[in-house]
Amino acid sequence: MACQQHNPANTSVLTTPSHRSASTLTEQNKKIVVDFYEGVFSKHQVQTYSDRYIGIQYIQHNPYVADGKAPFVNYFTQYFKEHPDAKNTIKRVVAEGDLVVLHVHSTQNAQDRGEAVVDIFRVEQGKIVEHWDVIQSIPAESANRNSMF
Repeated sequence: MACQQHNPANTSVLTTPSHRSASTLTEQNKKIVVDFYEGVFSKHQVQTYSDRYIGIQYIQHNPYVADGKAPFVNYFTQYFKEHPDAKNTIKRVVAEGDLVVLHVHSTQNAQDRGEAVVDIFRVEQGKIVEHWDVIQSIPAESANRNSMF
């Protein structure tokens, strides 16, 4: 059953319940990923947020971290012991269905130019079950005046 919605431009838009529920699910997935990311990578509460959000099966495409929740927790717990001032600032969040993409500025300390990171997460039934990332160092000089963010 479709329902009609009215928008400020006075044009009618038809939406279906499945469209609305998919949109709601996408928004829920965004919230899950952002809360997880801020908890792990800003608050450094790796175990707490991993227990809350990582699924039983967790597929990792980062070549430095093994599949599964325990390897993720072990890797980043050690990383934050070695880099207690590490900071990750989310610049953009894009989502479609079960995929959530973060564009992030990652630094190890205040003096570090850092890296531009794109993290892609797949969410299934409220849990993060898969992750990919692309990481690019921020150079001292650029061929243009555009920020990487």
